[in-house]
Order: sequence, then structure tokens, then C-alpha cells
Amino acid sequence: MKPKTVAVERRRWPRLPLAIPVFVRSRLEQDKEFLEFATALNVSAGGMLVAVRRSLPAAVEISLEIPSAPLAALAALPKAARTLRAKVLRSEHADTYNLVGLKFVRPLVESRTKVKVQRRKHPSLV
Repeated sequence: MKPKTVAVERRRWPRLPLAIPVFVRSRLEQDKEFLEFATALNVSAGGMLVAVRRSLPAAVEISLEIPSAPLAALAALPKAARTLRAKVLRSEHADTYNLVGLKFVRPLVESRTKVKVQRRKHPSLV
């Protein structure tokens, strides 16, 4: 009988299976700028999986921009991070695109155990 192998989860944050449009920007060879409209397939606080047409080598730093609707820019909404820096961890060729695993330079949250929620005090109704 073979011993059972247990898969070890190495990820620090859970992934959310979301399809989000993103612009991927980088400088690849001889200072040529690369810009592509792509799709993030899943996102976590530490990184994301993106489908792009071009192959990206490991360790390349890229910039991700999440487009927003014009109304969101005009509304008095709290500012959220729309431009993120990331590093390519891996790239896998699929049919007509490449699946690229990215790690954010700065996680979206500091630590999954140290997330602080600030609550406003509501005035008493009494």
C-alpha cells in the first residue's frame, strides 16, 4: 500500500475566482514598453492569475491598472488602489494565451491575521 500524500497549501490568502479586466504594462526588451488589455482570472491579497496574449518571463516587474467606469471617477467615493505593481512568478502557455501568476510587490492587506476594521461610533438613540 502506498502512503497517502497530502497537498500542502502554500498560499497566505484565499483566492477569489473573479474575471476582472486589467491593463498590463511593462518594459521587456531594450526599453520597449509593453501594454496589453488582459483578464485577471482570480485574485488574492498577495497576487493574481492573469490571462495575457504575450509570454512574460519570470521575475519581470509589471504594472497593473484596473479600469473603472467614468461615473466612479466622478462620484465622491473613497479612493481605492487602481494601479498595482507585481512580479511575474510563473507563466504557462495555453491555447491562444498565457496564464501568468503574479505576486504583488505590496500585498493588498498587510496580513490576514492583522486586518483591523475601524468602526464608527453611532450616536445613541436614547
